[in-house]
Amino acid sequence: MTALIHRRRTGKGTHIDISQFETALNFISPILLDYAVNHRVATRKGNRCSDSVPHGVYRCRGEDRWCAIAIFSDEEWGRLCQVMGRPELATVPRFASFQQRRENEDEIDRLISEWTAERSAEEVMVMLQKIGIAAGVAQTGKDLLENDPELAHRHFFRELEHKEIGRHHYEAPPFRLSKTPCELSTPGPCMGEHNETVCKKILGFSDKEYNDLMVDRVLR
Repeated sequence: MTALIHRRRTGKGTHIDISQFETALNFISPILLDYAVNHRVATRKGNRCSDSVPHGVYRCRGEDRWCAIAIFSDEEWGRLCQVMGRPELATVPRFASFQQRRENEDEIDRLISEWTAERSAEEVMVMLQKIGIAAGVAQTGKDLLENDPELAHRHFFRELEHKEIGRHHYEAPPFRLSKTPCELSTPGPCMGEHNETVCKKILGFSDKEYNDLMVDRVLR
């Protein structure tokens, strides 16, 4: 943006040398700061989180069905224990505080998994969301395509006829423009399907130039 402002003011362009790796380091700034200040090397945490305990993805009833659950306070922990039918867990000394739950997280994960395994992922999500606990189904592609109410309401997936694979679902843009609504009209092209149109109508190649490229196997 600075380069664009400079061009607008002076009429002169700017060469920008930017590293994808260096810009991506911004996303791990806390890890870099932790090492710079505390000389602590970050390790893998899997599904666990520094600010939430318990925090994980728990197996539910059915084949490969899971629900993510995150607890951020003692109050939420108490509500989770209530809905699990285990209110006494909220007063157990080894689970009484954030740090104590962190030290016994493996045991907590086991207790939660025993509860979720008897219920569908959707049932777990609805029960917990109703009492203000962050929870969500780990959705499969099938879930997203067939069962997600928000995506269905937004008409996100559009069905078109593809000449090789038949009826196929495509993703529409996630934004909605009030003056120019989006409608998908053509499916994804096959390899080389539009070569002739691009070469002749856009690039201005003659019939001979295009045919030569085909004969020389530059295009397929």
